[in-house]
Amino acid sequence: MAKHKKSAELQEKISILPTTPGVYMYFDAEGTVIYVGKAKNLKRRVSSYFNRTHDSVRTNLLVRAIADMKYIVVPTEQDALNLENSMIKEYQPRYNVLLKDDKSYPWIVVTKEPFPRVFMTRKRISDGSKFYGPYTDTASARMVLQLIKELYPLRSCRSVITQQSVEAGKGRLCLDYHLGRCQGPCVGKISQEEYGRQVERVKQILRGDMNELLDYLRSEMERLSAELRFEEAQILKEKYDAVKRYTAKSVIVSQTIGDIDVFGIDDEGDKEVYVNYMHVRRGAVVRSLTLQYKRSLDETLPQILSYAMQEVKDELGVDYEEVLVAQEPDVEMSGVTFIIPQRGDKAKLLEVSQRNARQYRVDSLRRLEKHNPEMRTQKLLERMKADFRLSELPRHIECFDNSNIQGTNPVASCVVFRDGRPSKKDYRHFNIKTVEGPDDFASMKEVLTRRYTRLMNEGEELPQLIVVDGGKGQLSAAVEALEAMGLRGVIAVAGIAKRLEEIYFPGDSIPLYIDKNSETLRVVQHMRDEAHRFGITHHRNRRSKSQTVSALDSIPGVGPKTREALLTHFRSLKRVAAANIDDIAAVIGPAKASVVYQALHSNDSSEV
Repeated sequence: MAKHKKSAELQEKISILPTTPGVYMYFDAEGTVIYVGKAKNLKRRVSSYFNRTHDSVRTNLLVRAIADMKYIVVPTEQDALNLENSMIKEYQPRYNVLLKDDKSYPWIVVTKEPFPRVFMTRKRISDGSKFYGPYTDTASARMVLQLIKELYPLRSCRSVITQQSVEAGKGRLCLDYHLGRCQGPCVGKISQEEYGRQVERVKQILRGDMNELLDYLRSEMERLSAELRFEEAQILKEKYDAVKRYTAKSVIVSQTIGDIDVFGIDDEGDKEVYVNYMHVRRGAVVRSLTLQYKRSLDETLPQILSYAMQEVKDELGVDYEEVLVAQEPDVEMSGVTFIIPQRGDKAKLLEVSQRNARQYRVDSLRRLEKHNPEMRTQKLLERMKADFRLSELPRHIECFDNSNIQGTNPVASCVVFRDGRPSKKDYRHFNIKTVEGPDDFASMKEVLTRRYTRLMNEGEELPQLIVVDGGKGQLSAAVEALEAMGLRGVIAVAGIAKRLEEIYFPGDSIPLYIDKNSETLRVVQHMRDEAHRFGITHHRNRRSKSQTVSALDSIPGVGPKTREALLTHFRSLKRVAAANIDDIAAVIGPAKASVVYQALHSNDSSEV
């Protein structure tokens, strides 16, 4: 394989690299950092860039742009990940995976003060305050704050309150105190110790420790009742009920799972990867966050997972112990146990996280479609182009389906999709003309030959992709038809089998199983269902028409006008057969009535 030639100075740097963990930086000719990477073995990892030609075009472009390199040695691979993450944020290199974080999620903060405040904020500052979150749903954050206010009406004013200011009498009661929204710490209505105990209970709520809080409230309520302090016990009961109502809204996933972290990934093989993080405490999801990454150099899922874990650790201050994943990250993390569940509650929990990541993708695409429909369509077509191995975007797709019942009235349908949507004005029906009996393969060849011979003769545009409803047999018939017309290689063709939704390509014995939740499969299923519906409707109408007119058509001397007059008057062939000869004569005259009556009541009239 060809090697990438570099300057003697750079080659010398690479040759003397250590074999220890570390972080390396690549610079372009202007001295700009264009890539930051981590390595378990610096020498081996950096050398791999320059000793071969890469499959990825972007990786080759990166290597060509490298003019200089620097590195930093660190003790462990985990340290390398930490340093890499901070340097990517600092330099924003163009070739690194990009965290698309265009939002600022709200947090709930407990301030570091003698009498702390609790409120929602979108800014995290390092002043010793404790931050909880982030909350991807602002309504959830407000619900938590409302619960805290019901249980513990802590102060909301920005006044500086200390034990000295209270003793000096500098405070003044405000309206919140008189409305029961504050307990008056500014004038000593509540001691710093009692206020601190309430703050600790608030922190329990924010950590998700609802069971401990419920146990505390229940025991206090029982103690006060035993002491006949019923009014105070009633106040605690109302708080207990408030916590129970809030707990009922939590996402309970399992009574058997304790504290655990979960990372679910949704990846359709394109540039966008979505990683959902959930923290489960006592079987309930108490924290959830979804990150969106954009690939730059075809980063693997283990690489992206390691980035996501570091991001969550930095942002949320998480210390991992037991983590559920679909596959392990590419970095060993000291003290962390990775579990890849196959069944049971943990497997279901991982599925919930993956479903959340998938839903985030769907929601992102919907937002994109709402604000920029063309971009949404472009992404869909690019995805389909990749899945169907096409050389151009499939803006025009046609799908075919055969319909017959025991070989009678064979028909076929062609539905047309443009830019991923049905174009119903272009739908077409076909009555099979040259095939005897139920031969789906021969019927498919006839229909495709008629369809595309006509399109070429009329100078109409041809589709980029043909999808036939069926497996290898129908696909082979379609390929033969295209070859006979000289269109093999001009129009791509694929078959979709009904049983497992597998996609077959010409000359490939192994089918493609597209992700069940991918946009590509949804479009293909929609096409197949439309073709089936459209074909069945036409087949039903044709069969009904055949059964209705066949008996009248076979009677000598009964033409279209006579038949139409009878069916218009009697509404159905069955009513014509049930009518007496005088009633029929009143519609078409005595002579024809006699012929029709005799024909419909003879032993040979098996159509009635």
